[in-house]
Amino acid sequence: MGRAKRWWVLAAVLLLIATAVLALRSYQNSGDPQLTPPTVTDTVPAPSEGVSGPAPVALRIPELGVDESLITLGLNPDETVEVPTDFDKPGWYKFGPAPGQLGSAVILGHVDSHEGPAVFYQLRNLQAGDSVEVSLADGSTAHFSVTKVETYPKTEFPAEQVYGSHGDHTLQLVTCGGEFDPHARSYLSNVVAYTSLVDITPAAANQK
Repeated sequence: MGRAKRWWVLAAVLLLIATAVLALRSYQNSGDPQLTPPTVTDTVPAPSEGVSGPAPVALRIPELGVDESLITLGLNPDETVEVPTDFDKPGWYKFGPAPGQLGSAVILGHVDSHEGPAVFYQLRNLQAGDSVEVSLADGSTAHFSVTKVETYPKTEFPAEQVYGSHGDHTLQLVTCGGEFDPHARSYLSNVVAYTSLVDITPAAANQK
């Protein structure tokens, strides 16, 4: 092999090694995958001014061991719904009715993060008849019963069905679910637990 050819082969080997090192460094610096993407990507029905009534302050789901204070969520600039910044806290969508008022109230929560399960990790395991309780700012408690739990591809999320008003007093709980895409770092579906209002316990009764 001539000197020129040997030099060309050496240069090619060095280039290959450098490329491999850069790829390894890029992988190492990529950080942990974000296991929980935005809960809902679809735009929702036009926000209302909200329905009069006490705001929700806490959520309790006895069957799942959930007992957490609620944060308030609005809309992003692109009109998608905000998601909680705290993986352990569910959030109420403020442009819909408060739980217990006429219409579809919506509470969103994460399913997990790179640190493990989040507040709605077991939402998919709820069954019809399970109880959901929402504490309200005036001291009263709205009691709901699960009617069904559905999983939808994110490309087919039924925003009108979840957020729209259908003449009933309902509450929907929403999180991510289905298959996880490691390349997109995103779940491909949403899990929705539908509930209907059973009754509202007045503040005075809760203080007894």
